[in-house]
Amino acid sequence: MKTLSPLDDLYAQIVSRKDADPKVSYTAKLLSNGIAKPAKKLGEEAVETVIAAMEGDREHLILESTDLLYHLLVVWAKAGVTPDDVMRELHARRGRSGLDEKVSRKS
Repeated sequence: MKTLSPLDDLYAQIVSRKDADPKVSYTAKLLSNGIAKPAKKLGEEAVETVIAAMEGDREHLILESTDLLYHLLVVWAKAGVTPDDVMRELHARRGRSGLDEKVSRKS
């Protein structure tokens, strides 16, 4: 049996809340409509993470990174993307230059 990583566990919790009451579950509220609301929250958290990094505040960066990862997983769940999908792509890119990867996407 596969041991779940903390991200896998969080993703499973997010997916389990798809049908929960949006009045009592923030996750259900994010998932209750289209992808725009969770995507917007993801963008906001990304900006807050950048600010924390630029301020050099390690603890704040940890907190904002946690929020960023949560909102990323909500967007994945809404879009039908799983952590395994992303891990497969990361494995496919292993050992490949980031510069080469960018060039390959242009073609």
